[in-house]
Amino acid sequence: MSVSYRDALRAALLYGLLSVFWLQISDHLLNSYFDDWGQLAQWQRINGYLWAFISAVLIFIARARLLSFMGVGARLKHQRQDRERLRQAAVVFDCTREGVLVTDCRGTIVHVNRALVEITGYTAAEVLGHRPNMFKSGRHGPEFYQAVFKSLQESGDWNGEIWNRRKDGEVYPQWQTVRAITDGKGQVTHYVAVFTDISAIKKSQTELTRLAHHDALTDLPNRLLFTDRTEQALASALRHSSGCALLMIDLDHFKIVNDSLGHNIGDLLLKRVADRLQRLFGKGFTVARLGGDEFAVLVDNCPRTAEAALAAQQVLEVMKGVFEVEKHQLFISASVGISVFPRDALNAEQLLRNADSALYKAKKAGREGYAVYTEELTTHAQYRVEVANDLRRALEQQELRVYYQPVHDLKTCQLIGVEALVRWQHPVRGLISPGEFIPIAERTGLIAEIDAWVLEQACWQMGQWQSAGVELSFVAVNISSRLFARPELFTLVSTVLADTGLDPALLELEVTESAVMDDSQAALEQMHRLRTLGLRLAIDDFGTGFSSLLRLKQLPVQKLKIDQGFVAGLPADNDDVAIVRAVIALSQSMGLAVQAEGIEHVEQAQLLLDLTCDLGQGYWFGRPMPASELDWQRAPAMHG
Repeated sequence: MSVSYRDALRAALLYGLLSVFWLQISDHLLNSYFDDWGQLAQWQRINGYLWAFISAVLIFIARARLLSFMGVGARLKHQRQDRERLRQAAVVFDCTREGVLVTDCRGTIVHVNRALVEITGYTAAEVLGHRPNMFKSGRHGPEFYQAVFKSLQESGDWNGEIWNRRKDGEVYPQWQTVRAITDGKGQVTHYVAVFTDISAIKKSQTELTRLAHHDALTDLPNRLLFTDRTEQALASALRHSSGCALLMIDLDHFKIVNDSLGHNIGDLLLKRVADRLQRLFGKGFTVARLGGDEFAVLVDNCPRTAEAALAAQQVLEVMKGVFEVEKHQLFISASVGISVFPRDALNAEQLLRNADSALYKAKKAGREGYAVYTEELTTHAQYRVEVANDLRRALEQQELRVYYQPVHDLKTCQLIGVEALVRWQHPVRGLISPGEFIPIAERTGLIAEIDAWVLEQACWQMGQWQSAGVELSFVAVNISSRLFARPELFTLVSTVLADTGLDPALLELEVTESAVMDDSQAALEQMHRLRTLGLRLAIDDFGTGFSSLLRLKQLPVQKLKIDQGFVAGLPADNDDVAIVRAVIALSQSMGLAVQAEGIEHVEQAQLLLDLTCDLGQGYWFGRPMPASELDWQRAPAMHG
């Protein structure tokens, strides 16, 4: 920082005063102390040296003050700071990961950094002296570059996305900022361009877009993209007065593959199915995976149902061939639902919904087939929605009822137990049979909540009967596969038993054969946990699923129930007789009780008794009824 004029003048006066003072001291010493000319000469020499030294010091001090006053020291300091800043800027310029290019006002490249060399593949020598158009990709027209130059002229800078070319010919995207550099007079002297290679970002964006519209496993279009393409196809069909069809495909019993061979094999099978469908229909069709084991095909220029049915038949045929998956030879069938535009729907959402309704019909009809959408299906679909909504309200409004069907000992004809069955007392439609609402409850997931409620009501009622002195050996409660698969079932049952105070030995839980075999290891663990509570377990509808005898002997069950489908043909159907005889023999050999369902005639009951079946239930013994209407004394008589 420079000093003021007054400080400089003060330094000069001080130098003058010191000079006069020193001369006076020197004269006084010469006159007073030296009378010898030799001593005088020696002192004069010493005095000269001292005066020269003092003068040099005073001159240095004065010069420093004078330079500070003139601002020279500050300028030198600023120069040193500028040099340091330039050195730091040069390091940053060369070390930054963004490419930097400097041109003069005529557009000739005068400087580049190391990042530009790495990004473009050109050396500095190959770039310097040339113009930036050596990097042009050819993707941008003259209008693009005119807009860039116009922005530089008007505002002095421009930034945006630009595609350039590397030395090896690869075209890649950059995010670039260009700025004009002016001198003190406002004249442009240079242009500086700073750019970043955004090809990795572009690739990530492309991949994210693909993932958002394609199935990750099969790489087929997903539901979102399929719906969009369907909307486009419908718009095109309207313009050209044509039509199109939508096939919704669901693999039959795919869950068995997952459960028996694992999800990895299941995923590979889905990929094989996708490949087979694509080969069948070719590139002119849109094949999509909507989720799980559900696929869809959009067939353009297909206004008639007969053509769509032919395509569906081709799907069924191509699915019959063996699938080679990791040394496994797998066979799998499919069900297909068909919806045609414009006959069945006016938009993509309706077309998908109607095809789904047709698919539901195909699966209900026995699978491995196709069904065509009809208006009747819409009526049924609306009915299912209404029932599902009413069923939710029924749970809240306590419209459900528990009915009890007697179970008799076939030898003594005595009532020894009951099975709890749910009924729905609708406020408008009256008593609704379970055949109407149980399938809907299963599809909507309400069945687990219903089962839990029935379990609580049945345990409470059994406790009331026990307190009243009614002698019953058990109350049986059905557990759906949904509730049985939940880990909280153990907690639910133990809580209900504790709250109602019922002896666990009086409770029998019935689990369907399919629920046990769907995930056999988990089912085995669940059943062992339940058995620790002291209750009994029974396999319901035995013989209708895919039982493994090896797995059956590992299950901690006490009873097998013969499905009423086998009992209905007794005693005339020899096949039914043989099956029932085999089940009874199997049960007895394994030390299990056996119970027959659906007994409606005395001849059926007599044959079952002759085959040494233990227990029976059915309309011949008694229909399901409220607890208050049970006849404890009724014991039907049989011949024998």
